Amino acid sequence: MVDEALVNMVIKDSQPFSVVDDVGFRELVHVLDPSYVLPTRKALKSMVDTRYEEAKEKAKEKLDNVVAVSLTSDMWTSINMEAYLAVTCHFIDANDQLGTILLGVQHFPNTHTADNLAIAHTMAMEEWGIKDKVRCLVTDAAANMIACVRALNIRHAICIAHALNLIVKKSFDDVPGLNELRTKCRKLVTYFRTSTTGKERLAQVQVQMGRPALKMIIEVDTRWNSTYSMLERLYDLREPVGAALASLRTDVSPPTSLEYETMKDALDLLAPFHQATVELSAEKRVSASKVIPLMKMLNHTIVRKSEGLTSNMARQLADNLVRRVREHALQMESISVMTMPTLLDPRFKKLGFLSPGKLQEAITRLKSECANVIRNSETTPPAQVPASQAGPSTTCGDLWHLLDSTVDNSRRSSSVTADATIEVDRYLSETNLARTEDPLGYWNKQKLQHPNLYKLALTFLCCPASSVPCERVFSKAGEVVSKKRNRLNPNTVKKLLFLNKNQ
Repeated sequence: MVDEALVNMVIKDSQPFSVVDDVGFRELVHVLDPSYVLPTRKALKSMVDTRYEEAKEKAKEKLDNVVAVSLTSDMWTSINMEAYLAVTCHFIDANDQLGTILLGVQHFPNTHTADNLAIAHTMAMEEWGIKDKVRCLVTDAAANMIACVRALNIRHAICIAHALNLIVKKSFDDVPGLNELRTKCRKLVTYFRTSTTGKERLAQVQVQMGRPALKMIIEVDTRWNSTYSMLERLYDLREPVGAALASLRTDVSPPTSLEYETMKDALDLLAPFHQATVELSAEKRVSASKVIPLMKMLNHTIVRKSEGLTSNMARQLADNLVRRVREHALQMESISVMTMPTLLDPRFKKLGFLSPGKLQEAITRLKSECANVIRNSETTPPAQVPASQAGPSTTCGDLWHLLDSTVDNSRRSSSVTADATIEVDRYLSETNLARTEDPLGYWNKQKLQHPNLYKLALTFLCCPASSVPCERVFSKAGEVVSKKRNRLNPNTVKKLLFLNKNQ
């Protein structure tokens, strides 16, 4: 019992195996239970290995029973400058609940070419027995990742958080004056983050004003929403910043009142992107189906907000954002891995699309997918009519075989197409669920009413909208491979992270 708790502590709290040799820890354990003998470091590691094998087998059993899975993948570099490839798996289980399993964080000593990445992904899929179940792989927009997925010949989705961040960044860059303002703000924020005197003075001023002592936030190119977070915090602290700078010897100048007004307008425009990124990064809710509707809502919101803008720079930013959002929305509405989840989500269905033409194409595709499900479920071949009972047209050997079989196949195909059309039209004509309701709960109740669409829902609704699950793995990986544990074997790192994330 205590051994189990000790293993749990190492896994959950990212404690080193050497904790069992720490004098203070040994004294604490002795006070709590004098009869308990702490295992050696080697024995503790063996316990973790055993726990890993047991957990991996349970995870494999779970994946054996699912219809389809989607993956997310990303690269990470440790404090030792060692590269790791993380792959997470997402699925809908037998109880129609969304599930996630970290397949592994694999040491990746090879060059990050598309071929090497494809080999690593293939090995992971084969190891877990899911190669034929993978319906989509979500990655960032790196060229090697895109080429890797192309080589794997599976559907690909670009992480929506990366895409939104890129839309904002490029839209900012296209407004010279606004980009200069951002540079000025970054210089000011950097001063208050790196100067001990400036940092202390800013904290004192905030306390004197009866405000909590907040720190500045610096933007980071690779971190989503960081530009928004930097400007939002600076705008919120504009009064304390001005007061602090008045008493400091520095050539760093704050934004003017006009620049602060421009910043306020820009923040108003960026706020919906921040909200969308946070919402689409959810791991335990259906998310891929939200991408197309949210792009439509972003377009609508920015257009509405732009009507009240007074700053020329903010208006230019709004125009850039609208243009890029529409371009991205139309791209998304042409990709089946995005359109199918949207139509199969009873909260959105047809309402999420920006382009009526793309909507009709998506509905046609859904009917085709539904027809394929019906065909694949027909396991019993049509009954053959004995020659003795055949009519005059079949008494001449193979003379009429081609025509008769063609007619028979045509009739069956027409029937399948009609059945698929009826099922899809019936589903789409139903009233949409409220946006706050659970789409998987709907399919759990409607699996008999729409049996073929239910199978498609299991296939498409498991796809995540972003690669955030990998980002969360890397956050924990930074704790596991720390300065105190920088000599961990990569295989041990993989086991510890697997157990931590799959608890």
